[in-house]
Amino acid sequence: MQPFEYASPTTLQEALGLLGKRWTDAGILAGGTDLVSLLKDDIEKPKRVVDIKDVKELSGIQKTGAGLRIGALVTLDELLNNADVRQEYPSLAAAARGVASMQIRNAGTVGGDLCQRPRCWYFRLGYGLLAQEEGKRLVPDGDNRYHAIFANGGPAYFVSASSFGPPLVALGAKVKLVSAAGTREVPVEKFFVIPKMESERETVRRPDEILTEILIPPAAGLRNATYEVRQKSALDWPLATASVALRMKGKSVASARIVLGHVAPTPWRALAAEKAIAGSALTLETAEAVAKAAADGANPLSRNAYKVQLARTAVKRALLEAAKGKA
Repeated sequence: MQPFEYASPTTLQEALGLLGKRWTDAGILAGGTDLVSLLKDDIEKPKRVVDIKDVKELSGIQKTGAGLRIGALVTLDELLNNADVRQEYPSLAAAARGVASMQIRNAGTVGGDLCQRPRCWYFRLGYGLLAQEEGKRLVPDGDNRYHAIFANGGPAYFVSASSFGPPLVALGAKVKLVSAAGTREVPVEKFFVIPKMESERETVRRPDEILTEILIPPAAGLRNATYEVRQKSALDWPLATASVALRMKGKSVASARIVLGHVAPTPWRALAAEKAIAGSALTLETAEAVAKAAADGANPLSRNAYKVQLARTAVKRALLEAAKGKA
């Protein structure tokens, strides 16, 4: 681990003043479940670590007429145990429940989950975000069991590691990004991006910005659910997930958002599946047909074709779970 300066601000403005224009100027520490590992592995080498845990402005969950506000420092455990989340946003509660480690639930934060770096082992071993050595791409001919099956034509092959990205995209949420120069709100769907060069990142957050809160529209009349497929029930990242948010008209689906996770460098909108379910009733037969459409455009690599069926299964089961809800 490289030496660094440590700062522990107590206000947002103080924290913003400690950041810089380059990623190497400062790293942001919240729960530490990702940054500490990156520091130990010499992947991140900031000159300063800014610990934001004592910035009270970034905490709390509030329900308002505009929807639900979730502070970036809200822990996974706080989210899971919040009555409004459990009742109106079960897709978020399911994603939090999927993180089986109680230690990570109590330390990890919602903002940290959205900003965490990819779990690709080539990246974590020092081969860079785009996993190259001497100009050669390592993933296509290497061990790509857990890599992308969508948007994987290169140069990025990693999958987005965020548990909350897919349900937040499905729910139409936004994040607030604040710098010393001002504030901007970004739809979660546009927060995640696919880097084209090694110097780029996998989100639109800039080095001088802090993700301060998540804003979710009201869930009245919205059926939503998340289903995750994992190799084991202990602490592990999913192999594939699906989050759905459905607007109903009687017994039929008026509109839908279906978002896959851990199958692409960003949370992946299954647009063909959304189109396929519109106007249909939520039945087993419909769920199976829509799940099949969700895999349209999949391009598995040499060792991850199994993810295609897992993605279909996740969509089918998320839809059937949403069918149990009350519109």
